[in-house]
Amino acid sequence: MKNLILIRHAKSSWDAPVHDKERFLAPRGIQDSHLVSQNIGSFLPKTNIIWSSTAKRAAETAVIFAQNLQWPLESIVFKDELYTFDSSKLEKTIKACQNSYENVILFGHNEAITEFVNKFGDIFIDNVPTAGFVSISFPQESWSQIKAGKTTKILFPRDLKYD
Repeated sequence: MKNLILIRHAKSSWDAPVHDKERFLAPRGIQDSHLVSQNIGSFLPKTNIIWSSTAKRAAETAVIFAQNLQWPLESIVFKDELYTFDSSKLEKTIKACQNSYENVILFGHNEAITEFVNKFGDIFIDNVPTAGFVSISFPQESWSQIKAGKTTKILFPRDLKYD
């Protein structure tokens, strides 16, 4: 069995005139990253590999999660190929994962994440929002063979806000 957790980077800032890959988290993104990461500990596998896009906003989201969940920062593997908005490229990267890893936690981008969870999960999600968390389990033993999986947990920042 393989387990995949997809986390969309948190809300980023559009204020600075920087390239897309260099956009940093907005204050709300920082807050939402803390909020979600502080509420998912019981849903996480004990052992995992953590992948993050090399985009600044995804990396910052991964670091906040790591700090709150007490993951060593050096355990985050930054992968340039995860800086994609294309679900077929995301799928290719996931399917190339070594089978010795049962659990992957991935920080990435939309539209790739929403399209991926709708292709492989069993619950339709109109849009995975920033800082959104979706966990999918696959019965296959090989990452390259994953297909229809079971969506086991969905957690979005709005689920945790009590205004």
